[in-house]
Amino acid sequence: MITKIKTLSAQYLAEIIAIRRHLHANPELSYKEVETGRYIAVQLAAMGIAYMHGVAENGVVGLIYGRNPTSKTVALRADFDALPILEKNDVEYKSKNEGVMHACGHDAHTASLLGAARILHKLRDEWDGTVKLIFQPAEEKLPGGASIMIREGVLHNPDVDLIIGQHVHPPMKAGRVGMRAGSYMASADEIYVTIKGKGGHGAMPQDCVDPVAIMATIITTLQQIVSRNAPPTAPSVLTFGKIIANGATNIIPDEVYMEGTFRTFDEGWRTTAHQKMIRMAEGIAESMGGSCEFRIDVGYPVLHNDTKLTERAFQHAIDYLGEAQVEELPIRMTAEDFAYYSHKIPAVFYRLGTGNAALNTHNPLHTANFNIDESSLEIGMGLFAFMAYQELQNRA
Repeated sequence: MITKIKTLSAQYLAEIIAIRRHLHANPELSYKEVETGRYIAVQLAAMGIAYMHGVAENGVVGLIYGRNPTSKTVALRADFDALPILEKNDVEYKSKNEGVMHACGHDAHTASLLGAARILHKLRDEWDGTVKLIFQPAEEKLPGGASIMIREGVLHNPDVDLIIGQHVHPPMKAGRVGMRAGSYMASADEIYVTIKGKGGHGAMPQDCVDPVAIMATIITTLQQIVSRNAPPTAPSVLTFGKIIANGATNIIPDEVYMEGTFRTFDEGWRTTAHQKMIRMAEGIAESMGGSCEFRIDVGYPVLHNDTKLTERAFQHAIDYLGEAQVEELPIRMTAEDFAYYSHKIPAVFYRLGTGNAALNTHNPLHTANFNIDESSLEIGMGLFAFMAYQELQNRA
């Protein structure tokens, strides 16, 4: 079966690269992926794969039936939304939508899943069970397309036994993959803060309540929540990346607005930290004569890779690529809405190496020069298909 899948992956590579380039050139933002959803549906229809379009508005769900289709169902997931970034790559498939770019590799994820779908559909008489193809919108923006698709029943009819997802990884050389069992990616919450004071002349601060000074005190003091309160077993990050204090060299503004993120690996500590942040910020503002509106939008949970499934997936990758090409990964403070699936059913989320210094495809995710070594798509579709095949054969 490995030989058959590898042969088909090589045979389909040019077509899958073309699909990836089409998606890359036509990116759409979260919750606006109308044409992308239609394009995916057309691709599945051309393969003869049954599908439903319109889950979570723009999502597409396909079903490939093998022999004895009710025996087990394995889901494969790819996201397909883009980011609000102006692309700087000088390539023929550069984004046509100015200010919108596939800078997180979702075009590659979708192309890989379409390739895996074609392989599994071609070989459907050689495996038992059902493969559910989940093409998911809106991974990049709360509340996350995964949460909406789950709410609309994507894990049922038929019921899904386990789910597998992959993500491109530019620091890793193309040809390699990596994964980690257990907690792998952090939760992610968005923080929105408005600090109100009393503005006035910068030379007369005694007549003002300076929201800039309050803001500075809040930011530095809140870091104690991470450095002095977080449990050793719960790595945490608190970052404020946007601050608007609309004063001047000699003007103290009436208010300051700021945005940030809080991330951790422990759901219980996460809730406790939220309460501490709100109490601390409001208390500081009040003690300095101002007030603070501190809002936390609870985001994606911790992504947990099921231990047994990940151990099997690790071995599947070794069987397919060779032991030297598979590595164990460290935890990541980044977040993924694939985490929602991992809290419902056994899940594994692995990384696909796409870096190649010679091709300048080692630039980080979410940057204007991000790109991939497209040869990695051959592994992207092949390993996806092989993992699904192996898990369908596993009756444990």
